[in-house]
Amino acid sequence: MGKKLTVILALAILLFLAGCQQQATPEDRLKEYIEHWNTGEFSEMYSAYLNTGTKEAYASEDFIERQQMLYEELAIENVEVSYTEPPEDAEWDTENPADFPVQVKMDTLAGPVEFEKTMTLLFEAQEETEAWFVEWDPSFIFEQLEKGDEVRVSTTKAERGEILDRNEQPIAINGTGFNIGVVPKSFTDAAAKEELAEILGISAASIDEKMGQSWVQEEQFVPIAKAAKTNTELLEKAAAIPGVTYQETAMREYPYGEALGHLSGYIGPITAEKLEELKDQGYTSTDSIGRRGLEQTLEERLHGANGVKILIDKQGEELTVAETPAENGETVILTIDAELQKSTFDAMEGEAGTSAAVDPNTGETLVLASSPAYDPNEYMLGISESRYKELTEDPLNPLFNRFGAAYAPGSTIKPVTAAIGMEAGTLDPAAGIQIDGATWQKDDSWGDYRVSRLHPEAPNPIDLNKALVYSDNIYFARQALEMGNEAFISGLQSFGFGEEVPFALELQTSQISNEGTLGSEGQLADTSFGQGQMLTNILHLASMYEPFLTDGIMYKPLLFMDEEKGQVWKDGLLSADNAETLRAGMRNVVVDGYAQSANSSTVKIAGKTGTAELKGAIGEEGQENGFFVAYDSESPDFILAMMIESIEDNGGSDYVAGFAAKVFEAHKTE
Repeated sequence: MGKKLTVILALAILLFLAGCQQQATPEDRLKEYIEHWNTGEFSEMYSAYLNTGTKEAYASEDFIERQQMLYEELAIENVEVSYTEPPEDAEWDTENPADFPVQVKMDTLAGPVEFEKTMTLLFEAQEETEAWFVEWDPSFIFEQLEKGDEVRVSTTKAERGEILDRNEQPIAINGTGFNIGVVPKSFTDAAAKEELAEILGISAASIDEKMGQSWVQEEQFVPIAKAAKTNTELLEKAAAIPGVTYQETAMREYPYGEALGHLSGYIGPITAEKLEELKDQGYTSTDSIGRRGLEQTLEERLHGANGVKILIDKQGEELTVAETPAENGETVILTIDAELQKSTFDAMEGEAGTSAAVDPNTGETLVLASSPAYDPNEYMLGISESRYKELTEDPLNPLFNRFGAAYAPGSTIKPVTAAIGMEAGTLDPAAGIQIDGATWQKDDSWGDYRVSRLHPEAPNPIDLNKALVYSDNIYFARQALEMGNEAFISGLQSFGFGEEVPFALELQTSQISNEGTLGSEGQLADTSFGQGQMLTNILHLASMYEPFLTDGIMYKPLLFMDEEKGQVWKDGLLSADNAETLRAGMRNVVVDGYAQSANSSTVKIAGKTGTAELKGAIGEEGQENGFFVAYDSESPDFILAMMIESIEDNGGSDYVAGFAAKVFEAHKTE
């Protein structure tokens, strides 16, 4: 009997305590609901917190699945929901609704969204639970949203930024081209279809596919392929076929074509792999992206950002929820002089080679050319297989960007060798040395190795001026030996060898040797006149001549007009007196030496030629690359460095000097 009484008393106490527990207030319930809201727990919000009327009006898919879908499609994140707290002495009547001001903030793909609404809680019984429940409708997703409304995203395409030269001449612009197409009613001849397919480099089946699209009408123009407006030959051939015509359309243009092809690069349709990589940056499957050259290097600056709107469609009426306007890509202005570059490219006459020109007083890059080249207009439009094969099989390799590569500079390095020797105090420019014969070696320890000279007729004694005029390898080899490894290597490093050129584009680093050291006296001798394992890129070679005009300063090479001009890269490379000595010597190279093709009657050109022999197989003659680095001695607006490959059958490096002279003469007459 005592045990039974104890159990009854315990139950009574539990019932009493349960009755004493305070019922959750509407504020308590709202807090819990908001916690789930902020973390996107829509299932819990629906099942445990929505009132009966809301559940009758909105099925779970209208609440749970729709919000989950919108959060994903609209990139909704950083949701912050809060409410305005009621007075501390607020009393709640279960017979009346409880209202709370609720503040909603979120980030979306179209920008931030923020609004305030009144949320109402009703006291009711659901199953065995009596509590306060939320009355909900779609306006708690977006303030203007009502039942039956659709939410959609509208995108405004950003304009791609343009690339201009220093004079704001167009290099890569949003211009126009042509759609080549047919009018089906007039295009019925099978032979005409085959002819069009052939000139466009596509199949007849692909023409049929485009003509068979559902929207095509007999008298309606059907686009088949695009063509740059510079491709007049293709346009004329196409228009001569019955039923074929062309219409103007918006298109990326590269007005200078091949002359700036390797520098400008081109754009093309974005690949699936690249789209996956860049999808968070606003790219879509219909976008184009930089594929080569500056179009690729500057992609982030040129692409811009598409505009995005989140819209509520109310059966024809549209309301904007959030909007981020389109941000067009930048207009990038280069230091390049497009007309000077075209003049230089044309002067090279399609020969395999490369050229660079720099302003010696600022470091601005005026020319950066690779020859031969491709037309970026052709690539941008989607090059045909036959044309691509033609380019890849061309022995001159027009797809190879030569200004990014490095080459043995040959005798063009001799003024640098002289500058290092003069500054080291081991080379007296006025002192002559006796050099006899066509070859020389220091002693028998050199074995079979000997230094050769091209002009053994040079009159003794040989001083620096004669050594430059006659490009005497033996003179410079002996000067390098006099300097010694340590001083010569240190001097070359002071001119930037072994160091990445601080430039906007990737260039192969100039090297003293493969290891950066000189392992023998023979290698030291070879390197003094630009052979051995020495390599330099063409832009660095042009920059290395700046100290001869600036009394010892080499500037950082620039590519963009908004960069600070005259940034010193290397300083104290040689004295004013030594610079003057080298300037006089390089003028004499053209007047008295073997760069006679540059001995112009209109421009007083100074410079240094160079020939670098690339060793062939045993018993075979090697290829020779010719160089000329030069400037107008009276008006040194720019230093031009030019290299032409395989000049062994064209009279040596004087062949290159003739090409360069055309550039200076054309510039003089502008």
